[in-house]
Amino acid sequence: MFTVILAALLALSKIADAFIANSNGIIISSLSSGKSRISMISEATIGEDLPDYGQTSIEIDTHVLEKKSKWRRKDLYGKSLIEQTMEEIASNLEFQETSRRFKELGQEGMSREEKAQRRRALDSLGIPSFNEFLKTKVNSEHEGAGTHKDSITRQMPELLQLNVGLYCNQACGHCHVESSPLRQEMMTEDVASKCLELLVNTPSVHTLDITGGAPEMNASFRYLVSMARVLRPDLDIIDRCNLTVLQEPGQEDLLSFMVENRLHVIASLPCYSAKNVDTQRGGGVFERSISALLALNEAGYGQPNSGLTLDLVYNPLGAFLPPPQGSLESKYKEVLAADFGIVFNSLFTMTNMPVKRFADFLHRRDELKDYMDLLVRNFNTGTLSSLMCLNTVSVDYNGKIFDCDFNQQLGNSIDGQTVFDISSLDELQKHDITTDNHCFGCTAGMGSS
Repeated sequence: MFTVILAALLALSKIADAFIANSNGIIISSLSSGKSRISMISEATIGEDLPDYGQTSIEIDTHVLEKKSKWRRKDLYGKSLIEQTMEEIASNLEFQETSRRFKELGQEGMSREEKAQRRRALDSLGIPSFNEFLKTKVNSEHEGAGTHKDSITRQMPELLQLNVGLYCNQACGHCHVESSPLRQEMMTEDVASKCLELLVNTPSVHTLDITGGAPEMNASFRYLVSMARVLRPDLDIIDRCNLTVLQEPGQEDLLSFMVENRLHVIASLPCYSAKNVDTQRGGGVFERSISALLALNEAGYGQPNSGLTLDLVYNPLGAFLPPPQGSLESKYKEVLAADFGIVFNSLFTMTNMPVKRFADFLHRRDELKDYMDLLVRNFNTGTLSSLMCLNTVSVDYNGKIFDCDFNQQLGNSIDGQTVFDISSLDELQKHDITTDNHCFGCTAGMGSS
């Protein structure tokens, strides 16, 4: 049987020709004799049946393969993260305990309890109040320093920060404002309009910093941005973006709105690995964040000479200081470019502040004392000239005025004033800056803002 099959195959090989056609219309047929013949198909015979023929450039050295990215997940757009976040909240016992205490004590009661916990931790370490520590520390390092060097004095207002609400599609573990889908507090149009009036009446302000929650999910966000851009065309308008908001239903045109109004995007990305980001910010957030960053890049953000700035923010996962900013920025740029093709302008490293959700995290793990000790040991006088409270006015969704975002969350307002009590932010310069034991966070390492 084998002999018969072999004979048949040999016979077939003598009569079969293999034909190969190349892109120039040349047909090469391999003959049984081992010779070959070449014939040319006339270009005139190529008609409408080959509509794409001839479209490929002969400059073949310019031909490149487009890198396909599995991370540009367009299917995620229009799909909310809120339902998943709510499921995670429902199964998170620590979050449930915090919610219970919030209902029992209220915001003010929880802030008082949190402040007392920090104070007890510092007392056990023998650390005085922040102001006393500041005077002792600065005077010991700078012999003959005057009172202007051992106190924090308000300067001319240059940055207006608006927290437009606490509603968010995420519930991040490090969030110092306790944002989540459960929080419905939002800035009204009346408050937003008054903030715009103050912006116009305070020409020294060069930056409008809009934060939340997810600020883009607040009804006043687009009104604030659009009007501020018209009233102050030169203004640097910052959008503190969590990235995943770009995929929320109803935000389909958010990216084009950002580009149109030249928003400066500062986005939180606490790591370049999925495991760490999802641990801190919720399941699937890393994938959504990478897809959003790629979309921002496609729109011009982070690209050279585009005029569209994209900065990232790193927060430590736990109770430790961030790495050096310059070195970590280089690492971020290297990994994000190599793994995802993502580019951005700058990276900001922020020390986690021991307030609100992160303070609860430290207290539950019995790490608050050690963390406060870490902050005090790494007190850096170099941060004193760049503290956000020096030239920032922070306004909450109700219109109350604060020295900084952290004082805002702790209820330490500027003499109980609201935006409706003043006609210009310049009027606030007569008030002292309120400091407390949480200020060790802003003065540790390279600081926080």
